[in-house]
This record gives sequence, C-alpha cells and structure tokens, in this order.
Amino acid sequence: MLYFARVAEITGRRAETYPLPEGGPLTGSDLLLQLGRRYPELAGASRLRLAVNQTHAKPGVLIRAGDEVAVFEPVTGG
Repeated sequence: MLYFARVAEITGRRAETYPLPEGGPLTGSDLLLQLGRRYPELAGASRLRLAVNQTHAKPGVLIRAGDEVAVFEPVTGG
C-alpha cells in the first residue's frame, strides 16, 4: 500500500504491507472501510481514491495478493 498527501499524514507513513483476509481478494470498498477502522481520521473514506498496479480503479476492483495499491484524495484544481 502506498499513501499520498494527506492520507500519508494521517497514517504517519508513506507505505505499508497490508495483509489480505484468508480466502481471497478484497474489494476496494472493503479495503477503504478497513482503513477507516485502522485510521479513524480516514473514516468516511468514500472520498478517497485507489489505484491498483498504477491504474486508477473503481471501488469494486478486486485487490489480490501482490497488487500495488495507492490510496489518495481526489485531486482538485483551480
């Protein structure tokens, strides 16, 4: 897992290994819910975005062992 910008500030790290549950893959939505439990300041993580293996991903994406997952907030511009 890679964390960027404010997500890295909240977690106190830029990267970590995140164990998947036994029995297989995890959806992006479930991962964000688990991150919200682990890091309460990320609760309501529906605003967060994911990239899996360097490709932007939707919440229903299946995350498998060995995937690189990046978590970040949406980019805004002016």
